[in-house]
Amino acid sequence: MILFLLSLLAGVLTVLAPCTISLLPIIVGGSVGDDRSFKRALVVTGSLGLSVILFTFILKVSTAFIAVPQEFWQILSGVIIIALGITTVFPSLYEKLPFINKLNLSSNKVLATGYKKQSFMGDIIVGAALGPVFSSCSPTYFLILATVLPASFLLGFVYLLAYSIGLCGGLLVATLTGQKILEKLGVASNPHGWFKRSIGVLFLLVGIAILFGYDKKLELAVASHIFDVTTIEQKLLVAQNSSKSSIPNPTENSAQQASGSDPVTAQTGGHQILALPLADSTARIASKSRTFTRVPEISKPSGFINTDGSPVTLKQFVGKKVILVDFWTYSCINCQRTLPYVKAWYDKYHDQGLEIVSIHTPEFAFEHVLTNVQKYVNDNGIKYPVVLDNDYGTWTAFGNQFWPRKYLVDIDGFIVYDHAGEGDYDVTEKAIQKALTERASVLGTSVSVSGNATPKDVVVADSSKIGSRETYFGSARNEYLTNGLPRTSGTQNLTVPADISSNKLYLGGSWNFAPEYAVSKELNTKIIYKYQAKNVYFVASSDSGVKLKILLDGKPIGILAGADVSVDGTVTIKENRLYKLVNGSDYSQHTLEIQVENAGLNAYTFTFG
Repeated sequence: MILFLLSLLAGVLTVLAPCTISLLPIIVGGSVGDDRSFKRALVVTGSLGLSVILFTFILKVSTAFIAVPQEFWQILSGVIIIALGITTVFPSLYEKLPFINKLNLSSNKVLATGYKKQSFMGDIIVGAALGPVFSSCSPTYFLILATVLPASFLLGFVYLLAYSIGLCGGLLVATLTGQKILEKLGVASNPHGWFKRSIGVLFLLVGIAILFGYDKKLELAVASHIFDVTTIEQKLLVAQNSSKSSIPNPTENSAQQASGSDPVTAQTGGHQILALPLADSTARIASKSRTFTRVPEISKPSGFINTDGSPVTLKQFVGKKVILVDFWTYSCINCQRTLPYVKAWYDKYHDQGLEIVSIHTPEFAFEHVLTNVQKYVNDNGIKYPVVLDNDYGTWTAFGNQFWPRKYLVDIDGFIVYDHAGEGDYDVTEKAIQKALTERASVLGTSVSVSGNATPKDVVVADSSKIGSRETYFGSARNEYLTNGLPRTSGTQNLTVPADISSNKLYLGGSWNFAPEYAVSKELNTKIIYKYQAKNVYFVASSDSGVKLKILLDGKPIGILAGADVSVDGTVTIKENRLYKLVNGSDYSQHTLEIQVENAGLNAYTFTFG
């Protein structure tokens, strides 16, 4: 009985919910201006309530619709409302189209003229189009949908009917009140005048908002700064659950609930989510599916590190942990600069329920080699699982395009936050803390997420001051090669000119260009590059070891030498990795000259910081 009354009240509260209040002007304004105002209000609200019930049973009964995402209903509702708006703003639009005159069936005529004729069918279409939108705005609705209906069809129908009656009753009161106000103002006296066309424009704006998800942003703004009646519902659900009322629990005989797992409100990714206990996880997940995307699974892995040889899946952590999926590749300087933060988060939050899964998607061929990745992981103290994504299977599954990129996955398997590139570490950490707090409330455990993790060996680059971009040597991408033939494979004999330009690659001597790298073919070849940055990094390798002499502005590099440069200003290239050549003091312009003392250098790319 308590849930019956709560369902009735939830329907009324939905009328004032931030996600539906922006639609009230359409219902109110669209039902005034003629002698059918009261009847139209009844038809619109009644068809809306009926569509909520039918929509619910379609989702629960028809397997053909179970996998249909919420976005489909969002798009469908938006398109219908936009179409109705067009017919209201331009009453004669359809009659001017040649094919409309050929529509002889009365049903087609009704659809063609649509809402502009104030037809009974037009009123039904308005209500039916708004039904899925209204039904997605109540935690109680999702509780009925996911928990009660599977256990008792009859009881679920009764509660759903109570919810629809409350919704229709609240809408009818709001509509009739709005009608009286508008009639007293006299703005709706002409059903075909400016007011009716204004309502059509409102249809268009709301339809576009629904179509592109702007209604959700308005919902969040209203809920955050003005009011949020869904919080009232959530508190009532908490009180109802605490009173031990007889909500059918489909899992009560198969699993023991975690102690202290009463529903609470959790903030996840900027959205309010009803954190129901484990037994009510279906309702919680149904609520989240309106806003977030489910995390895809790891696809086509080529190997695993830090897993004792066992495969790793994301599915094995869903329902147990919060997951940070980190895309990177080991020779990427941007990835290397984010690594201290990722390691610090793992150290601080792993025992609190965070699991980091590192997806190593290679840029160069040598990064496909397991032993190369393994060495970097060992040398840098990475403890969490690393998945080799050599075939870009997981990269493609996520639709990723950047190194580095981090996706945060909550306990229910939804991506609630992601960030590409460097920076915003405090924002990312707050998102982790928020997801861990929700996890604790769901599982009935405690969590301590105060303060921030403290990373070690942090190198910060001011990207706004870096005036040079990544520069490749291989023929596939060496468009900055200036004294040779760019994008051309094979051997070229090159001479460095007297005058060089900024951010252009100059090579001297004989070089063989492969798609990914250029190979020095003789002794005493040169690389010259005028750059604007603080630090310079060089991705390179050799089979037998190649010695390089580093000059800066025509002089030995001296105190500005990077970590891989010896005190004598030389660096020996052997391993396939990123080498730190210049550790500058400012972001001014300099000319880097690399004298290659012997053949066999494989030069891949310059990057800057």
